[in-house]
Order: sequence, then C-alpha cells, then structure tokens
Amino acid sequence: MLRGIVLAGLLAAFAHQSVAEAGCLPVAGRQPSLWRASYGVDGDVPRHHIGLSFLGHASFLIKTAEGITAVTDYSGHNRPPRTPTVVTMNNAHSTHYTDHPDPGIRHVLRGWNPRGGMAGHNLQVGDLHIHNVPTNVRDFAGGIRRHGNSIFVFHSADICIAHLGHLHHLLSEVHLTELGKIDVVLTPVDGAFTLGQVDIADVIEQIKPRLVIPMHYFTEYTLARFVEVMRRRYPVATHPGPSILLSRATLPATTEVLILPDL
Repeated sequence: MLRGIVLAGLLAAFAHQSVAEAGCLPVAGRQPSLWRASYGVDGDVPRHHIGLSFLGHASFLIKTAEGITAVTDYSGHNRPPRTPTVVTMNNAHSTHYTDHPDPGIRHVLRGWNPRGGMAGHNLQVGDLHIHNVPTNVRDFAGGIRRHGNSIFVFHSADICIAHLGHLHHLLSEVHLTELGKIDVVLTPVDGAFTLGQVDIADVIEQIKPRLVIPMHYFTEYTLARFVEVMRRRYPVATHPGPSILLSRATLPATTEVLILPDL
C-alpha cells in the first residue's frame, strides 16, 4: 500500500559524485513517516520540503522553502500563478519550449545548445540547485539529433527530482552515473512520441527512484495503459489534487507511482 501518498506527498534523496557539492547525498536509516499538511499551487513551502504542482503536459512547478520556483519544459502555456525564477526547456517539439520566454524569468535553461554541441547547466539559485544530463532525440527525418534533449535534475531540501523531458532512448551507464541516485522521476508516458511505455518502465527500473509521477500522456486512455504496465511492477495511487509536498520524511521504501491531476 502507498504509505503517506494520498495524505500529503512522497519523496526521497539522490546521490551523485559530480554534484555532491549540491548536497544530493543519501541519508541511511530514515524510515518513512506521514506528513499531513495540505498544499496549494501558490502556497508557502515549509522548511525541509519541496512543493510540486503538475501544470499540464510536461510542465511542473517546483517551489522551495525560500520561495524559489522553477517550471519544467516551459513553453509559455500551462503557466504558474506567478512568474517563475527559473525555467527549463527541451526542443523536440514546440510544446516543450519557447523562443519568447517571459522577460521576468531570471534564468532560462535550454536542454540543447543553440550554437551546437552539448548544453551544460550547473545553477545554484537560493536553496535550489539545477543541473542537466544531455540525451539524444529523433528528428523528423528518422535520424538522431545528438544532445537535443536534457534530463534536468532539481535539488533542494535533500530531495532530488529528475524531469526526463522528451526522452527517446534507454539510458547508458554514463547517463546513470551523471544522474546519480534520484528520488523522484517525472516521466513522459505517451508511448509514441517519446518511448514505448514498456521502455519507459525499463528506464524507471534503471533509475530506481522512490516516486514516479507521469506526464505527457494526452488522453486518459494512454494514462490507463501506462498504469496497467506499471502495476505489474509497482504500487500505483492517484492524488486528489495537482499539488503535493515532498519531504525526506515521507519517502516510500521502494518505488511507487503517483498520478497527479493537472491544473
């Protein structure tokens, strides 16, 4: 049974040698516990927590205790109530980026390098650290566009969240090393434009997070098919609202799936 999910939210911790300075190190010996506070998309975040809200499509709002905010796969649609501090983007499709971001956004992190080559981000802003792990994407001609996507990793309050973006392939050992130990995975589950749903389940098995939150599924039927695949491997639950609070105290012992309705 999913412990603590429907009452508050889950979480975990992530370790990785290349970002050890950011504090993504596991703490042994902690047991899951319950945290019952409610959270709204524009609410305050307590110390030692992260607020996470599903805005829709592939966009989540991540909010820290210091009030730093980040929106994933920002396209100008599915906006949060207030202008975010940071946005991340991928350019597989126009629904995952914009060339005209809100000028009030302090940091715009593109998952590709417009000048060619590999994008590299290592940003600390307030109590939020963000880095990227470049991956490849298919182009419309059937070829491979190297480094056109990035997995973005967000770390705050001893919690590490990986947003897989528009992932098109399984992960290599290099990717997994660069990711380190991830607590929460935000994953596309459409089964067509990104990866097949069984392949995405295999990626989740590669990463071994404590919590999986699906996105990028277009229809309830597609989401139901993903749930059917995942229930063969992990517990699945649905949260009553689009926003949850994540803390180390509420991490599940093993991988679980949580569905958030979008705003």
